[in-house]
Amino acid sequence: MIRVANIVGARPQFIKAGPVSKALKFQQIDELLINTGQHYDPLMSQRIMQDIGLRQPDINLGVGSGPHAVQTGRMMERLEAVLVENPVDLVVVYGDTNTTLAAAIAATKLDIPTAHVEAGLRSFNRKMPEELNRVLTDHACDFLYAPTQTAMGHLEREGLLDRATLTGDVMVDALESIDFISVPRPEWADGEFYLATIHRAENTDDGDRLSGILDGLATTGIPVHLLAHPRLRRQIEQFGMEPGGSLTLHDPLSYSEMLATLQTSRGLYTDSGGLQKEAYILGVPCVTIRDETEWPETLAGSRNVLVTPGPNLGAMMPTLDAGLGQKVFGDGTAARRIVECILMEVT
Repeated sequence: MIRVANIVGARPQFIKAGPVSKALKFQQIDELLINTGQHYDPLMSQRIMQDIGLRQPDINLGVGSGPHAVQTGRMMERLEAVLVENPVDLVVVYGDTNTTLAAAIAATKLDIPTAHVEAGLRSFNRKMPEELNRVLTDHACDFLYAPTQTAMGHLEREGLLDRATLTGDVMVDALESIDFISVPRPEWADGEFYLATIHRAENTDDGDRLSGILDGLATTGIPVHLLAHPRLRRQIEQFGMEPGGSLTLHDPLSYSEMLATLQTSRGLYTDSGGLQKEAYILGVPCVTIRDETEWPETLAGSRNVLVTPGPNLGAMMPTLDAGLGQKVFGDGTAARRIVECILMEVT
């Protein structure tokens, strides 16, 4: 019987692994689900697993947070021990976090075939830790499952096309598994409003840049609800900022609550890679507060735009289009295709 190690550790990976885990079970493939513990807050881990239907992991390494090298090193050390003690036929990694890179290196050094779900993404900004993680992971892994044709093109230019398969994006699978009608939304999600999330260090750690974002969100003309994690709140307090105008801060939402709220909003302000893509899939206009994106497909058709912090933020959203775009991310069967590839590659 085939045995596959599914290795996750951060919020986006729980979401991506959910559909793949279900597809493995459907094909009666034995799954070893390993959580590195990179995200350990209940809202970022257990709640998301419940939302997406991902079962509890077989092993939790409890690595927690830390500087990049320390965190990645701890993961590699603990993953190596687990994989030696628990032989598998294939290791599957997801996305672009430290968990992704650590698992890819640990597995390939043990000569275990390794597959990367969401391969081929490129922002071409090497200052982003995620960019380094995704590039190094693609070059280490044996099998690359690309979500879009653009990603396939990147892999071809890097000489990796012979390892790559276009599968579609498992995030579409995850979105389609949510019953939006039954998901409760917060009390403040009523009437016309914009949703916002800000978390990247380049936006939160620079006082001038963060001030430009908050000031711009305060002048949109309709309420902006910013979902602020504790770290962002600390930065706002440290810089002595007092959000006002149309801007209000709220605690983060669970995955399903976030998407249900996003679906009914007038638009999204974010610096998240995943959320700009989810907004595109749901037909919600998005203003991305970054200089580049690893999801260039979302920029087509005036549904997403890249901007820098400042007064222009409030004026950008009305210029964008609502409505569903082309199905460039697939048709909701990516997990099935991935598992079909696994069956061919390890048998």
